[in-house]
Amino acid sequence: MLRTILFLVLFVPLTLFVIVTGVPITFLDPTGKFLHCYGKIWGRIALLLAGARVEVLGTEKIPHDIPLIFMGNHQSNFDILTLYAGLPHHFSWIAKEELFRIPLFGYAMKRAGYLPLDRSDGRRAIKTMEFAAEKIRNGVSVIIFPEGTRSMDGKLIPFKRGGFLLAARAGVPILPFTISGSALVNPPKQLKIRPGKITLRFGDPISTEGATGKRRDDLIDRVRNAIESGLEP
Repeated sequence: MLRTILFLVLFVPLTLFVIVTGVPITFLDPTGKFLHCYGKIWGRIALLLAGARVEVLGTEKIPHDIPLIFMGNHQSNFDILTLYAGLPHHFSWIAKEELFRIPLFGYAMKRAGYLPLDRSDGRRAIKTMEFAAEKIRNGVSVIIFPEGTRSMDGKLIPFKRGGFLLAARAGVPILPFTISGSALVNPPKQLKIRPGKITLRFGDPISTEGATGKRRDDLIDRVRNAIESGLEP
């Protein structure tokens, strides 16, 4: 309990400091690359405060000359910190539009170049998806959690189709990743923090070419199998 209190006492002001000092820089660097580097430092410091160590495997499988859609499992709030700290690739986030309405936090997301996806209205969803697909085709790599929410027991839950529709529209490969151990460090829907090891494992790129109709279902199965195969017992 003492570690949890100490973590929160330090993590909350650290996050506010990163937002308040990092966002103004985006007016000089509209690419968001500086804020992304700032985010990597934020992630590493937060993991250090929690006593969490990250092991990264399979980085040699990541192409660095093309945009990618990274897809992986979601077990804990610490997944975001883990990806910032362990993914050696500039990326953006695909996030539900409601998050962009949160004061200060939402504005920081916009300035960092994160892409909103509106799932509440059919027409708006198509419009925001096409906007995101164009950004990806133009060179922006993104991260999507295809489960759409955190798993409560570490097992994969059914995937949402939206991320795969976006992948087909963008026409770029999917790079699967698997996070193991983050739910032990910070269980879902709990404040409790425990020290431990988190493993971030990358798989081989998966082509999205021709992923329509039944082929899209095959793509979902391939990505799910790739993520599931990396889960540690």
